[in-house]
Amino acid sequence: MKRDYYEILDVERTAPEDEIKKAYRRLALKYHPDKNPGDAEAETRFKEAAEAYEVLRDPEKRATYDRFGHAGLNAGSAPRGFTSFEDIFSAFSEIFGGDSSPFGDIFGRGGGAGRRGARRGASLRCEIAIELDETLAGVVKEIEVRRLERCERCSGSGVKPGTTPVPCRTCQGRGEVIQSQGFFTVRTICPRCQGAGRLITDPCTTCHGAGRREKKARIEIRIPAGIEDGTQIRVGGQGEDGDDGAARGDLYCLVRVRPHPVFRRRGNDLLVEMPLSFTQAALGAEIEVPTLEGPIDRLKIPRGTQTGEVFKLRGRGLPDLHSGHRGVLLVQVVVEVPRKLAPEQEAILREYAKTESRETAPRRKSLFEKVKEYFE
Repeated sequence: MKRDYYEILDVERTAPEDEIKKAYRRLALKYHPDKNPGDAEAETRFKEAAEAYEVLRDPEKRATYDRFGHAGLNAGSAPRGFTSFEDIFSAFSEIFGGDSSPFGDIFGRGGGAGRRGARRGASLRCEIAIELDETLAGVVKEIEVRRLERCERCSGSGVKPGTTPVPCRTCQGRGEVIQSQGFFTVRTICPRCQGAGRLITDPCTTCHGAGRREKKARIEIRIPAGIEDGTQIRVGGQGEDGDDGAARGDLYCLVRVRPHPVFRRRGNDLLVEMPLSFTQAALGAEIEVPTLEGPIDRLKIPRGTQTGEVFKLRGRGLPDLHSGHRGVLLVQVVVEVPRKLAPEQEAILREYAKTESRETAPRRKSLFEKVKEYFE
């Protein structure tokens, strides 16, 4: 069962056209694929809102829907059933595209609708791996991609220089074929020209009429400081060229941060394990702690430090992606027990063992007291 279109857009059935448009813009921004990469539910909501808007923005379709519901949307007025994001961006260019659109910068969808049949270029995807220390200040990476670019010889028209395409006789240059079936009118894309409205009789010899050729391109990707593993960056207008002057697609880069051999990341904080000898933990010490910057910080370890205790070095973590504030470096100490002892060391420890008591080992004292209470 399909959801009610007014319920999807969260508007009253008496809502005017501008209110419906505002409601769709709000939902399109919320569930836009750029903001929800890999989210299947957001993708469904995005397409669902587009279908509802397509019906309710059209006075005839809306009147039919108000009277008969989903069942009344017959072949002549049924929503198109969007199969891809690009179909939606193309259909609603007044919202997603153009410099005059207030949502153009938010969605990163530029360019006008162009002539009939001119489609926006395909978006490309890539993956970039960086080191953990490169997230401190950000980094610029250069990648090489293969993409379709406009043919220089024909300027993307697909026709041989000095010639022009001819109007399609099947659709009379309209790009669509109109068929009447009783009381209904069905509009379909022209099967001969595929919606272009014209035919190329003398194609360009360089691109063979395609208007585009595959080329290599080197692109710089600016990766901001504090970026986390799995973040996707959109580089606007670095995808493939569109058909016959249509806007380029975008380039989406998935950033992978390689594991570090010393540090582990927890959000903007870093964790490092530091080994301590028994005497350092018992008597206290000042130890050297590594940081991502390279210089060594010195950390005072108090007497009686237990294994697993964590000390903080503020401002030595990673910067926040938005505010730039640095996290902390968490230093977790681990008291090491020597595997082998020299004879004199063993003798000293045996003498020390004779002086041990529960008073000097608070955790062990607490355990013995709990065991005693249990049996009593």
